[in-house]
Amino acid sequence: MGYGNSEWQEIWRQYRDEFPVTKKLVYMNHAAVAPLPRRAAEAMQRMAQDAMEHGALHYAEWMDAVEGVKRAAAQLLNAEPGEIATVKNTSEGIATVALGLDWRPGDRIVAFREEFPANYYIWKKLEEWKGVRVEWLSCLAPLEEIERAARGARLLSISFVQYLSGYRADLEGIGEICERHGVFFFVDAIQGLGAFPLDVRKAKIHALAADGHKWLLGPEGCGILYVQREWQDRIEPVEFGWTNVAGWQDYASRDMTLRRDAGRYEPGTLNVVGCFGLRASLELILEAGVERIAAHVAQLARLLAEWAREKRYELLLEPTPEHGSGIVSIRKEGYDARYLWSRLRDAGVVAAPRQGWLRLSPHFYLSPDDIAQAVELLP
Repeated sequence: MGYGNSEWQEIWRQYRDEFPVTKKLVYMNHAAVAPLPRRAAEAMQRMAQDAMEHGALHYAEWMDAVEGVKRAAAQLLNAEPGEIATVKNTSEGIATVALGLDWRPGDRIVAFREEFPANYYIWKKLEEWKGVRVEWLSCLAPLEEIERAARGARLLSISFVQYLSGYRADLEGIGEICERHGVFFFVDAIQGLGAFPLDVRKAKIHALAADGHKWLLGPEGCGILYVQREWQDRIEPVEFGWTNVAGWQDYASRDMTLRRDAGRYEPGTLNVVGCFGLRASLELILEAGVERIAAHVAQLARLLAEWAREKRYELLLEPTPEHGSGIVSIRKEGYDARYLWSRLRDAGVVAAPRQGWLRLSPHFYLSPDDIAQAVELLP
């Protein structure tokens, strides 16, 4: 299997030592849970050590880690730090927006059938709770079909990257449609953020959520919610605690005026140790450069698809330059996906069986040789 010697290989050589997992495994499961980079693990260890030795003496530094997540996430998204809240996970971020809007019976939502349950169930529940109507499309629907559905809709919600096929949506094209028709545009970004560029201004996104534990390379249980500043007064906090309010540091106050930024969606004590790790991971991605990361991830996915096809594997989706991502799902007649998964796992290659497909999802610190090793293990 040949792959040449082009400049796109530089990034994995530069950052491979940041990922000790490479000493033991070929890790191709970033669409599930990513291994921590060295600097993220060390940041969390330092915070734990500090808490063990000093309690909360350095609490101001803990809060700076939270603010550091917001600053780094804002830079990655071309947003403002005041438009970022920390959340437990993508589901919490989606629910915060979905339940915080003032729905009326008969309002219409455009959503997509192949979504991960986090971006599916909540819209179904709104039908039951609020009397809204959901129009379901395929994530592969052309922009013309999306525009037809968007006319008269109140909200459209789509994943940046579909979790199984790896289809990467044309967010800028969809954003133009939503702006044209006055539709609130929400994005579940977890399967693409950190691997591909995402500019909330260019894509005209009103709100976005992503947990940190996939392509952002952070720990589980610590994610981000972006809410455009102009919408913050129209999306009510649905979880209310002591830190939603502007005077949250004054415990004797009973003034319930909300904070003037996305911190209004944070109802209490946060996952501080997670923020130490996520800040370090976000800063790593910014340092490496998401454009460089995207070029390398896309090339790895194309190599994976090409070499799997040579071994007569079927691709769920061809990773094209327009819609490809870091996810490649394959199958072969006569071979169960769980058998293929266990065969790779036993040889030190980590992937995932999903709905009859073997899903592989390499990140930017992997090399073409890693891809070749994985494919050569396939029957």
